[in-house]
Formats: sequence, C-alpha cells, structure tokens
Amino acid sequence: MTTATALLALAIEASAGYPDPLFRRVGHPVTWAGALISALDKRLNLEGDSFALRRAKGIAALVALAATALVAGSLIDSVALSLPYGWIALAVLSSSLLAQRSLYAHVADVARGLSRSLDDGRQEVGKIVGRDVSLLDEAGVARAAIESLAENFSDGVVAPALFLALFGLPGALLYKAVNTADSMIGHRSPRYLAFGWAAARCDDVFNLIPARMAAGLIVAAAWATGASAQGAYETALRDASKHASPNAGWPEAAMAGALGLSLGGPRSYHELEISGATLGTGRREATADDIFRGLTIYKAALAVLWLIIVVGALAGAR
Repeated sequence: MTTATALLALAIEASAGYPDPLFRRVGHPVTWAGALISALDKRLNLEGDSFALRRAKGIAALVALAATALVAGSLIDSVALSLPYGWIALAVLSSSLLAQRSLYAHVADVARGLSRSLDDGRQEVGKIVGRDVSLLDEAGVARAAIESLAENFSDGVVAPALFLALFGLPGALLYKAVNTADSMIGHRSPRYLAFGWAAARCDDVFNLIPARMAAGLIVAAAWATGASAQGAYETALRDASKHASPNAGWPEAAMAGALGLSLGGPRSYHELEISGATLGTGRREATADDIFRGLTIYKAALAVLWLIIVVGALAGAR
C-alpha cells in the first residue's frame, strides 16, 4: 500500500504541486518543521554553554523533532486508513512532501530569466541557492541552477519518494524533518558546529542511498535522452567523493558528466569564500540552453523513478 500511495502522491504533486493559496493560509510541512527547529534553536543553543553541552542539546533537539514527525505521521496515517479510500487522502497529504513540479518550475525560471538578461538570471537563481549571486556571470548562474537541480532532485524528490514508498507517511515526514534541520542548523559555523552536528550527520545517513540512486537515475535518463550516459556514470564514480558532502556530489557529478560540463568550484556565501571541488572535466561556460538540457534529463529521470515505483506497487499488490 505504501508504494501505491507514493505513486499516487507523485502523480498528484506533478499535476497540481502545492497550491499557493494553501501555502499562504496554512503554510507547509517544511515551514512547520522549520518553526519547531527555530524554537528549539533559540531555547537550547546557548552561546554560554560548552561545546559538549551544545552538542548534547542538539542531539536532544533532533530526537524531539524526529519524535514529533513520527507521532504526527503515525496519527495521520491511522486516521486516514480507517476511512473508506483513506489511502487516497493520505496520498494527497503526502504529495506535499515532494517537489517535482516546483523544482522544475524554479529552475526553468532561471533559464528563461537568463535568456532575457544576466540580471534576471541572477534574480531567479537567487531564489533557489544560498550563495551570493551578485557577482555571478552568465556561466556561474547557469552552473548554480544546474547544481541546484541535481542536488534537489535527490533530496527533494528521490529521497522523500523512497521513504514514502518504504515507510509510509511517518517515514517521509521523518526524512523531511531531518533534511529541514540539516538545511537550517547543519552548518559548520561557530553557532551550529556543535548544536547542528546531529542533524548534519543524520541527514548524511538518510541520504546515502537516495543520492546514489539519483545519480543512477540521471545516468539512465542521459541514455534515454541522447545525453552522455557514459560521461554521467564515469564522472559520478570519479568525482562524487571530491564534494564536501558525502552525498550531494553523486547527482551533481552525474549531471555534469551527462551535460559535458564542469560544475562546482569556488563560490561565495555573503563574504564567506568556499573553495569547492570541480565535478566533471567539461565546459565551464554553461548557458541557459544547458539548463534546459538538464531539465530534459530531469524529466526523464523522474519517468524512470515513477517506473521503479510502479514496479514496486505491482509487486506489492501480488
């Protein structure tokens, strides 16, 4: 049943997304988790505490967040499945944890903006990346968009879909809560090096399989669309480990190889310079056309993901 729910949730999100009026009225599961994380951060992450105590409090905060997600997911799951056709309602709710449609739309907006002007491209890419975009040239904007597309394909689509298919709504909510915590407090900054340690490590573990699965899907999609499947495969194997993250390098390197680009490299986060490794040995001069090519691969990778879940749903129905 969980694979069928995941498949229907993917279909609902792909066709409707998360309606803006609903977001404005009630928010989103990510914003709810973010509010809880912010409250825990404000109450527990005190500068006067020792490093060890702040790390212990960070572990406690993550446990509280995870327990909240699991309890909420289990309650919703039990209520929904007690109703006639409740699994359909469950799929509607679960679709909010997926980001196929919104990811495509945001990245396509960057490509269209960059096709108009560099300033428009910078404005659009600034909505989806945390780096300082004010100094990016055309190639830098394009690379940032493609990197975001690849990384978010993994943790915004593949991972929540996989957790949903395997563990139902409680598992998907747990994943989303941990992933949100990592994005908010899992930084190696003075404030979060201790407090965010547990969130960062847990997110690394949760994404070990999804990130590698996302890279495999990109390889398959490259073959299906006429891009370089061999380049995607070889670049992922060779360069993924160069990335600072144990997971993000896999889909990014695969996408770089598929498109014949060199992604990553130095970048700026508001006066903080990051000397990132380069992934791929192709062109650095990425363009709006390369973003569109990446989106074509992304759509094909989604189709392969859907096919895998269809097979899982059919196997589970036997």
